[in-house]
Amino acid sequence: MSPAAIRVDALTRTYGQRSKTVTALDGVCMQVGYGEVVALLGVNGSGKTTLIKILSTLLLPTSGSALVDGHDVVRRAKQVRRATGVVFGGDRGLYTRLTGRDNLRFFGMLAGLGRRDLASSVDAALEQMNLTGAAGKRVETYSRGMRQRLHLAIGLMASPKVLLLDEPTVGLDPVESQRLRTAILQLRSRGVAILLTSHYLLDVEKLATRVLLLSGGRIQEDLTLAEFVRVSGHAATVTIRGRGAAPPLTADRLPPSVTARCTRPEPATWVVDLHLREWSGDTFRLLDTLLAGVKVDDVQVRETRLEEAFEAISTRLTP
Repeated sequence: MSPAAIRVDALTRTYGQRSKTVTALDGVCMQVGYGEVVALLGVNGSGKTTLIKILSTLLLPTSGSALVDGHDVVRRAKQVRRATGVVFGGDRGLYTRLTGRDNLRFFGMLAGLGRRDLASSVDAALEQMNLTGAAGKRVETYSRGMRQRLHLAIGLMASPKVLLLDEPTVGLDPVESQRLRTAILQLRSRGVAILLTSHYLLDVEKLATRVLLLSGGRIQEDLTLAEFVRVSGHAATVTIRGRGAAPPLTADRLPPSVTARCTRPEPATWVVDLHLREWSGDTFRLLDTLLAGVKVDDVQVRETRLEEAFEAISTRLTP
């Protein structure tokens, strides 16, 4: 088995004094493999930012260990920084009065690139992020999407083996978001390990191979996308629209694996949502029974979205 690009064991981080201590991370254990995109999900205050800061050597852990590309984040912080690209959202970390090329040169030198490698690395990063045509323009003239791509280009300057992405598509339009996602998938195909935090769960659905759910400073779930949706308790939703009398949704007509809700958008119409824990042959028999004798206009079936699964699991974990 190949070594993990990121390996975290019993990682704990506390803030404050003895009389009032806040535990941001509480014995976190996780790993990310090379060529894998793992999404770190959690509500605000769950510990995501603290974990990213520790992995990028911006914050020391209270106890436990974290290895990035085989290097300890405390004892070998310099080697960790060389192996890691960090990309934050928004305008943070960009010098807007400099050109895109000058920003890349500056951060390339900070990353330790020699003069011989610097020019070629800058050109390669610009081309990879489709910024060559704007390289000589000041960053203050860039669109939000161009600035995000410049962030990613900076993160790639030293050819990192590990990439930490914090809200990479925040504020982007759909076209720019797709461009950035395409670039991230290309990096994954080259073997780069990627840890992603995002409130845009479409990014997670499009990019991630695995989901980590952080709650109360602990990893509560470590699952594939399909497993994550299944654990939420809702595999699919059936939406039925009709007129006249609505189907009775009494407990004796619904199995434990199904929850239902009926609303009336107008006095003469009704909408029933059936949330299914799983889809099986019994589902068709259930629909036949529920809809017998009622006027149905439309039936739609869709798989549960990641956003719905995340909301369901997060609600269950909230004290």
